[in-house]
Amino acid sequence: ARPTLALGMALALAGVYLTAAREGGYGLQAFAGRVAGHPLPYLLGLSAAVAWALYSTLTRRLAAGAGAGAAPLFLMATGAMLLLLRLPFHEESQWTARATLEVAYMAVFPTCAAYALWEVSMRRGNITLVAALSYLTPLFSTAATCLYLNVPFGWRLAAACLLVVAGAAVCKASVKEPG
Repeated sequence: ARPTLALGMALALAGVYLTAAREGGYGLQAFAGRVAGHPLPYLLGLSAAVAWALYSTLTRRLAAGAGAGAAPLFLMATGAMLLLLRLPFHEESQWTARATLEVAYMAVFPTCAAYALWEVSMRRGNITLVAALSYLTPLFSTAATCLYLNVPFGWRLAAACLLVVAGAAVCKASVKEPG
């Protein structure tokens, strides 16, 4: 990696910070206070990011020549088991047609299909380019969230998304291709 990799990471982290900082509280002290008040979600998020990065890299190294992965099958089996585990616990549920369609969509597209497509791209694609393009995910998910949940897309959110995407571009340009 070139020295500019640190700059790309800093830009992306600045975008994350800008999103997480509250209105009027942009200082590190305000951010640290927010994390200190409820550290578990932030630690779990950090753990998930590290686990996902390791999974993606190790998938490329350990299963590059293998056939299709078993991840979608495991995801569907996990979903079925969780559904069975839900049955003994009484819970008020209201299954409207819209809720049923939303759950079906979540089960098929972002969970199974996206996971399977990511696994194929990590095995067979240019890992640097795939990782760099994955930084567009916050932009797309933010746009979908704003549209679906009627969240206003203000200047802070736009700037944060641009910082993350710019950081990804700098990181991509900072990694030397093997060979």
